[in-house]
Amino acid sequence: MFVDLVKVTVKSGNGGSGCVSFLREKFLPKGGPNGGDGGKGGDVIVVGDARINNLAAFRFSPRLVAENGRPGEGNNRTGKSGKSKTVKVPCGTIIKNLETEEVVCEILEPDIPVVIALGGLGGAGNQHYASSRNQAPRKAKEGTPGTGYKAIMELKVMADVGLVGLPNAGKSSLITAVSHARPKIADYPFTTLDPYVGVIELPDFRRIFMADIPGIIEGAAHGKGLGIKFLKHVERTKVLLFVLDVSSFAETPTIEAFNVLRKEIEAFGQGLKQKKFLIAINKIDLDPEKEGINSFMGKLGRNYKDRVYPISAATTEGLDELVAALDKIV
Repeated sequence: MFVDLVKVTVKSGNGGSGCVSFLREKFLPKGGPNGGDGGKGGDVIVVGDARINNLAAFRFSPRLVAENGRPGEGNNRTGKSGKSKTVKVPCGTIIKNLETEEVVCEILEPDIPVVIALGGLGGAGNQHYASSRNQAPRKAKEGTPGTGYKAIMELKVMADVGLVGLPNAGKSSLITAVSHARPKIADYPFTTLDPYVGVIELPDFRRIFMADIPGIIEGAAHGKGLGIKFLKHVERTKVLLFVLDVSSFAETPTIEAFNVLRKEIEAFGQGLKQKKFLIAINKIDLDPEKEGINSFMGKLGRNYKDRVYPISAATTEGLDELVAALDKIV
């Protein structure tokens, strides 16, 4: 199950209270105060993990609660600090305060711990209040409370290239042909219901991360079909790759499909309109006479023609040129 939005409760630990205590030992009738300080409350910490790809773990465990600090004890013993709560989240996770809608943090890199709720401080024991005028203080300070709030965790997939296309355009076949991703492939629309990220291996140990999102239909930016639920996953990509079906079997003419996709991208906003993009006209193996290619190129704007790459995900024709062009942009 792919989960990219969850509500959680965040609560760091309270600090332990200071202790009121006096030294009582033989031959030391005036031992004085020896109450220890309270322990610090535990923090709530999130860490990015590249091996996790969704937020399903928090759907049935939505409480991120750290331990409270223990109170201080006599003989100047400081209370034990509360254990911090550390959770792993996929890279690309945004954590927002539910009430204020303030962004608490964005997890963009793996293995970097980020504290999203600081634990409370322990209170001072009565040993700290002793003075020449008050040699037997009977007060101690309570620990400060931890931080608590309701939060939203939202995942936006991290990738270099975002595939955009109508249902059944061949996006899943393309990402399968150039990477190790294995999304479901079938000859009917909406076979992809969850985003997939594939890794394209390049020379010199370089990589391109490519995201395949479910097919977009007209009105998606306004919630139609799968709508904005998955359009948000291409927000962080460096380049968009429009995948178009150029075969005679396509339900929507190629140029019309391109115009629909551009319209939805512009309507969605979030900076997608300004992103660099390339156009992959797919299934050229089903257009042997190049009628579909010539028709599309004839209707396409002059400024876009140098961005077009004819390919066949089924036969791998043209894929090397497309990957090289993507690598140059990324």
